[in-house]
Amino acid sequence: MTRFLCVPLLIAAATLAACGGGGSSQEEVTFNVPKASCGSGDKPETALQGQVPAALRASGFTGFNCNLQLASQSRGDGANWQTTQFVDKAGHKCAYHGTAIDTANRTQLGVRALDITNSGSPVHTTSLTTPSMLDPWESLKVNERRQMLGADNGHNGGGGPELDIYDISGDCRFPQLLSVTAIGKDLTNGGITAPVVGHEGSWAPDGLTYYGGDLANSQYYAVDTVNALKPKLLATWKPGVANVHGLAISDDGNRGYFVSLAFPTLPLSTSPTTNGLFIVDLTDIQSRKANPQFKEISRLLWKDGSLAQHTILVKINSKPYIIFVDEGGSGGLSNPTTVQAACDANLPLFPFARIIDISDEKNPKTISRIMHEIHNPANCSKVLPDIAGLNVFTYGSHYCSVDNKQNATTLACGYFNSGIRVFDIRDPERVKEIAYYNPAGTTTPSPGSNHVTFAALGNQWRAGGPDWCSAQVHLDAAAGTLWTTCQDNGVLVLKFTNGVWPFSGTTTPPGQQN
Repeated sequence: MTRFLCVPLLIAAATLAACGGGGSSQEEVTFNVPKASCGSGDKPETALQGQVPAALRASGFTGFNCNLQLASQSRGDGANWQTTQFVDKAGHKCAYHGTAIDTANRTQLGVRALDITNSGSPVHTTSLTTPSMLDPWESLKVNERRQMLGADNGHNGGGGPELDIYDISGDCRFPQLLSVTAIGKDLTNGGITAPVVGHEGSWAPDGLTYYGGDLANSQYYAVDTVNALKPKLLATWKPGVANVHGLAISDDGNRGYFVSLAFPTLPLSTSPTTNGLFIVDLTDIQSRKANPQFKEISRLLWKDGSLAQHTILVKINSKPYIIFVDEGGSGGLSNPTTVQAACDANLPLFPFARIIDISDEKNPKTISRIMHEIHNPANCSKVLPDIAGLNVFTYGSHYCSVDNKQNATTLACGYFNSGIRVFDIRDPERVKEIAYYNPAGTTTPSPGSNHVTFAALGNQWRAGGPDWCSAQVHLDAAAGTLWTTCQDNGVLVLKFTNGVWPFSGTTTPPGQQN
């Protein structure tokens, strides 16, 4: 039986005591990583690390930057949750990002493809409008080895059973459709009797299997994509604890690093500990065994975060780690009520990324929590005025990426109201922030942004307020740049300044960042 691991509820104001994978060792973790040292031409944050104070929101936030400057922008209709990229054999560097399904006042429906070969001048080349691409939510991914772009139907968080696959091996600026398949509709495939519903998703590195996270049915699923013209459902798995979301797969395809997504209940003192990491044996699926099973190896669960978002499998100094990102804070969806609950319980206020040592896969152990001053419950009274009147996703993390999964030195994350944050993770137990860019608030809404359109959340956009920077960040060591999207501002290409990055020896090989 797998052991149930926990984080004690009560923590000191400056440190957090946590159970490791074996439940016996104690660690002390400071609430914020060291701040970046900015250059003379920068516009650094004026209050807490990660904060956009209420007064700046009211007057019209004009942005912060530290060691990153805007090189170019392509706003279009805005963006929503996820980005991916590919460089084709002709050298075209292609960027892809999703947009919201809402069609009101839209000019560019679906996934936008852009040529960003010239980082100073992104060019929109086409839009993909097959069923899943109209709103892939958090499933839009490139598989580098097989040179394919895929997404499931995540419309507004859960649209339907379709999986769309495109060939990008030719000119990546113009992906070519291979298939649109209603996964699970054929009730003869392995006795599976229900179709899946899209939301999250990711390829196995070999490109032979696409894995999805189906929140509507609380299940993970595996799709055979050996024949990309005719994908077929292989297996589904209901973990039985909380819900599902993002995932990462090992290079050999035999291990999965899945999340257990939990909404905490209030008061937090009585909320069950069900948010965290599952390590899963996938050898049955990878070997295409008859009646394949997902087999849990271990789990690591905690109370100091919620709404588990995704995982990244990396090596740092040749040692394996999982970078794990939550989407909710200790109290849940980061609104005044849930943040106050975290304050009262003396727990971190907003979601963050953590680094987990998985060298012993049966006993994973958190070694770092990448938090800012805004996460500290001691600063509760300073941040609560900033989020008054907002329902969800105020401060905190959503998606992160690394420079190189096989030799990670750099972590770059999108934080909702705190912008793009970049960290030195060469010493994974002593993470340091090196740069950030928080774009200016927009004064007109972007109709392809879920910051504006997602009805279930209510309109969270405010004129002049901070953006939702919620997508993966793509680093380019050779150019000293990164690109990403923020929902209101669209595509942003940023240039590192003041010599802070890349580090000596840093590389960003294709297919190794997300």
